Amino acid sequence: MKNIIKIATLILTLALFVNCQEDEAEVGAIIVPTNLVITADILGLDAENPNGDGSGFVNLTASADNALSYNFQFGDGTESAVPSGVKTHRYSVVGLNTYTVVVSAVGTGGVLTTGTIDVDVFSSFSDLEAKVFLSGGEGNSKIWYPKLDEAGHLGVGPNLIQDGADDGALNGHWFPQYDSTAAFGKCGSDDSDCFCNFTLSFALSTDETLTFNQNNNGQTFFNWASGSAVGQTFGQFEDTCFDFDTSGESEVSLVPTSTDWSQVADPDFPAPRGTVMNFSNDGFMGYYTGVNSYEILEVDNNYLYVRFFDAANPVLAWYQKFTTTLPTQEFNTVYNDLVWEDEFDVDGAPDAANWTYDLGAGGWGNQELQSYTNNAENVIVENGFLKITAKADGSGYTSARLKSEDLYEFTYGRVEVRAKLPASQGTWPAIWTLGEDYQTNIWPACGELDIMEQKGQDKNTVLATAHHPAVSPGAGDSGSTVLTTSTTEFHNYTMEWTPDTITFLVDDNVYHTVANSPDLPFDSDFFLILNIAMGGTLGGTIDSGFTQDSMEIDYVRVYQ
Repeated sequence: MKNIIKIATLILTLALFVNCQEDEAEVGAIIVPTNLVITADILGLDAENPNGDGSGFVNLTASADNALSYNFQFGDGTESAVPSGVKTHRYSVVGLNTYTVVVSAVGTGGVLTTGTIDVDVFSSFSDLEAKVFLSGGEGNSKIWYPKLDEAGHLGVGPNLIQDGADDGALNGHWFPQYDSTAAFGKCGSDDSDCFCNFTLSFALSTDETLTFNQNNNGQTFFNWASGSAVGQTFGQFEDTCFDFDTSGESEVSLVPTSTDWSQVADPDFPAPRGTVMNFSNDGFMGYYTGVNSYEILEVDNNYLYVRFFDAANPVLAWYQKFTTTLPTQEFNTVYNDLVWEDEFDVDGAPDAANWTYDLGAGGWGNQELQSYTNNAENVIVENGFLKITAKADGSGYTSARLKSEDLYEFTYGRVEVRAKLPASQGTWPAIWTLGEDYQTNIWPACGELDIMEQKGQDKNTVLATAHHPAVSPGAGDSGSTVLTTSTTEFHNYTMEWTPDTITFLVDDNVYHTVANSPDLPFDSDFFLILNIAMGGTLGGTIDSGFTQDSMEIDYVRVYQ
């Protein structure tokens, strides 16, 4: 713990500037303040720090005989009425700067006595505690989610000037007065669902450098007025999801806030932290308004509340809330009758009444490197689990792809698969469904619903995707969720498919929804597929030391 630095006091008694040359200060009911003294206590000033300890804090005190109040102009463009004459002010411009503080002592009748003091202040702002909250500490990183389960996780209100202009009173520039999103309010619609599926991460290096990354799964929720950033003109007030790459690391610099929080009317409003995050490389926090500067209102180990100003309309202040715990949305299924299952209770080959195979190589349309077999070394039921194993085979790889085509096909229902995924780099496991008319209604027209996929280079995330002609076939309508134990523990991967909505869940937690409609190919029979691919578009580079790895499945169940 750092030692407390003594505060040195610089006292300057100023010449008085008065409006009266008479010896007597009292003229009728008017009493002019006299003997104005201003002191500046610079935090941390000592022989080694002649301009302070870098915090930028200065304790200013004014006193005068016959003064009723004081007006302070701090020399940095801000000012404040200070009845007591005692004010702590933070100077936020990094570096050594000289500020001329102007103080007016107010006497009866409004007469002023004014003086000045020059203060040399060094600021080297660094909120290490905030960095630790955001990242988990030196050498660590932490993932943050939008706090979807709390109302106001996205909201907008006026800034200070606009607040006064709205109705002549200051009653709403510190909270989202204009609009506040309901819990999970953006989820379930194709236009806004991407806002429910992004994650942020902060990392702190051993030299206390804070870095930031955003994983938006290819789509960003855009403020309607910011469409020019992607060459688009969005309809007025029609915020929407749009393809936008957020990959790349940003460095985060922290500076003190320049917001005037002294005019908040709510006595219960917690004082903001006073720290602003500035992101390099145009980094932003999930909702695109053209800004990369965010003030921290509140932060602790599990909660982050930020405020930022709209680049297109700076009188608007936006608010976002984040959490380190994946928010869960209550899910009530409409399908409860178990109509088909495989519990994999009989050792040996998978039940031929339930499963057949795709066989052979050829890339399977995705530059994959495996050859599919029905050999026991690639697919077998043992000890109550189906094991699909990808293996190195000379210069190539073998694996298995099971399907229920022509054996079990269905329209609508809830599919639940309990599985543990392979951990090796380059493996691409998938649990999915395909339209049974794919041979005549060529993909993607036949439709594809991916209950679970996992990229070969990211074993901490799982994906769910609906492929159909209305979206780019390679991208699909996709969502993801962080699942750090996907390769070490069994999890339930679920899809609920109704005429109106297709919902994807992990362990009964909703993380992606797609609105279904008659113009999409999701109103006819589909069949199930289970497989591990190697390499290819999602598998990527295969570990050079790869020998084999398995996806284990406890059961597959369909409810209607």
